[in-house]
Amino acid sequence: QVRMVESGGGLVQPGGSLRLSCVASGTATTFNAMRWYSQAPGKQRELVAAITSGGRTNYADSVKGRFTISRGNAKNTVYLQMTSLKPEDTGVYYCNADRSGIGFWGQGTQVTVFS
Repeated sequence: QVRMVESGGGLVQPGGSLRLSCVASGTATTFNAMRWYSQAPGKQRELVAAITSGGRTNYADSVKGRFTISRGNAKNTVYLQMTSLKPEDTGVYYCNADRSGIGFWGQGTQVTVFS
């Protein structure tokens, strides 16, 4: 059974940085793409960044130039380096991957940017 586990969230002041990590276990093959989503209180979950197994990336306009997604050397590991954080980046961040039409999600990690 595939399991996604996120870590690295926390409390940070505006302008600060955090690095999120996600490890997927329970699968022998590499996901074609892995993604980070965020969900702010009272809002829908939104795509923040995605990366393919070949290293192609794409970002939401709101985080371009501030966030960097990367894949680790270990299979099915993905990171999100977040810099110049803003209060509007606050939310629960989820790691996601899919295979054969089935989506896999972690439990999320809370990021709070406060003044």
